[in-house]
Amino acid sequence: MFTKQFWKAALARAAHTAAQSAVGMIPVAVGIHEVDWLHVLSVAALAAVMSVLKSIIVGVPEATEGGGE
Repeated sequence: MFTKQFWKAALARAAHTAAQSAVGMIPVAVGIHEVDWLHVLSVAALAAVMSVLKSIIVGVPEATEGGGE
């Protein structure tokens, strides 16, 4: 389970989740200079950690034989 392929797939999922969370935290109605970037980064980091933990518990289909692409 904890092969190089597993970690590559799990970290790719975590990066995607973090990016999606960060984009979701940026409000549409305010200027870019008004965004609380520390808050956005902390939410994105937590989402990435949760994604990696989920991958460890549930697994990553992309890391199994014939899974993914």
